[in-house]
Amino acid sequence: MATTLSAPTAHAGVGLLKKMLRGMGQVMFQPSAWTGLLFLAGIIWGSCANRTGIVAWGALVAVAVSTLTGRLLRLPEDDGTQGLWGFNGVLVGCAFPTFLGNTFWMWLALILCAAMTTWVRTGFNNVMAPWKVNSLTFPFVFCTWLFLLAARAMHGMPPTHLSDPTLPTLFASGENLRLGHLIVYWLKGVGQVFLVDSWVTGLLFLVGLLLSSARAALWAAVGSAVALLVAILFEASGSGIAGGLYGFSPVLTAIALGTVFYKPNRRSAVWALLGIVVTVFVQAGMNVMLAPLGIPTLTAPFCLTTWLFLLPLIRFDETERPDHTDWDPARKTHLAPRPLFEPRRTPKK
Repeated sequence: MATTLSAPTAHAGVGLLKKMLRGMGQVMFQPSAWTGLLFLAGIIWGSCANRTGIVAWGALVAVAVSTLTGRLLRLPEDDGTQGLWGFNGVLVGCAFPTFLGNTFWMWLALILCAAMTTWVRTGFNNVMAPWKVNSLTFPFVFCTWLFLLAARAMHGMPPTHLSDPTLPTLFASGENLRLGHLIVYWLKGVGQVFLVDSWVTGLLFLVGLLLSSARAALWAAVGSAVALLVAILFEASGSGIAGGLYGFSPVLTAIALGTVFYKPNRRSAVWALLGIVVTVFVQAGMNVMLAPLGIPTLTAPFCLTTWLFLLPLIRFDETERPDHTDWDPARKTHLAPRPLFEPRRTPKK
């Protein structure tokens, strides 16, 4: 006889899936399962196109583990519903297969690290609460750095794709600057938020953002474009420019400052543009700082720059002192969710 899932079990499964997809969307501050689905599609496309399909599997495993960890630890359910348990974990899932060899022990370390990000985020938020700022994606950065450094001392998770520790040397700054190539570099800057080197992925991410917030999609596009311009003008590494490696942290900074933590207006827009430019320099500086360790910056430039622009608690047009501890619509009314398809209202007679 065929068996069917009971209604409560099926509902729980759908609920878990939504939390996981929202976790993917929350990497760019969007608590939307539709956005998360487009992000997942972008990850799958890019990883398969680059013949690194395990990156997509890593993202799925890690977001599931980090989401379930939040449930097991009985962390605030509202955080889970919004996808806040999973967004650091999914980045861990993209990073480990990207930088480490595909072994059983790598996957075991991935699961442990993804789970850690859930409670580390809670701990970091507790520490930062008096400063009125949020840990952002730093739990992912901190935990992943520890494991990548440990990989140098553990053959079970070989640092196959990590760069060799070296002092900064001369590099080529020239790249093809024709319009078609510039568009590819621009879109790759968006795709690299999830460590995926694909312009198609970047396009899918922008579409995913558009489903949730047109303003967020616009600022993501602006963030990558401005970062690309600054990197070219200051003659940054040509390979970094072509790979979108100067764009992904500015994309996150742009969304954070331009749409999330400050109410959108002219003054906050100028502040966000300044933050994008500064992030490029922080990215370049951290590239040099971490080169002797042979580990990537990940999204640390975004975290550091965004904190520098949030910690002053500048009011702009707000009447009360800003609180940047989270992006709950109760605190940020301009982020109040809207349905994807709003029914047409007929005027009352």
